[in-house]
Amino acid sequence: MRWATFDCFGTLIDWRHGILTSAELIAPGQGARLLEAYNRHEHAVQTESPGLRYRHVLAEALRRACAEEKVELAADDASVLAATLPYWPVFPEVGTELSELRAAGWRLALLTNCDRDLIAETRRRLPVPFDAVVTAEDAGAYKPAEAHFELFRRSYEPEVWVHVAQSYFHDLVPAHRLGLPRVWINRHGDRPSDPTVVQRVLPDLRGLLTAVEAA
Repeated sequence: MRWATFDCFGTLIDWRHGILTSAELIAPGQGARLLEAYNRHEHAVQTESPGLRYRHVLAEALRRACAEEKVELAADDASVLAATLPYWPVFPEVGTELSELRAAGWRLALLTNCDRDLIAETRRRLPVPFDAVVTAEDAGAYKPAEAHFELFRRSYEPEVWVHVAQSYFHDLVPAHRLGLPRVWINRHGDRPSDPTVVQRVLPDLRGLLTAVEAA
């Protein structure tokens, strides 16, 4: 059985847009600053508390971002990211490219740093079905730890397995450590700190089937 696994947020869902527009709801005009500050804090929260539910990671990282940027945050506003996450937009090419992959016989799975309930809401917006999902709640850890990958391997025993993701840090690095074929969806034109981590690179999901089969 051939499997393509995906990170969800940043790869299939426009995570940056979701964070920015949600931050604008509570601090108009401050969304871009809070997005960048949030990025600096999320991994630290996950490292400190790897068993913390993702909705609480979202809230704590937002609290820290607001404190850093000196933006006043009402106590009940800290939940805004978890509340809006099910409505964050899907990238426009996702439906066509994943449908083509499924038609070619690939099974699809999500390996996500998210809770079961939140990813269930997000899956309703994804335009193609997924055959398996491994969450941080299932794995008991957050990527770049390898627990998602190890749990997926034990559960599904893939004969052929390619991992597809936008995040170099959270996904490409652990996939490289495990020797997995990988496709980097480099939406922001980032430069890798270690070029050996990178195999196939696309600016978005267009051409995904060719890249996955080549990997």
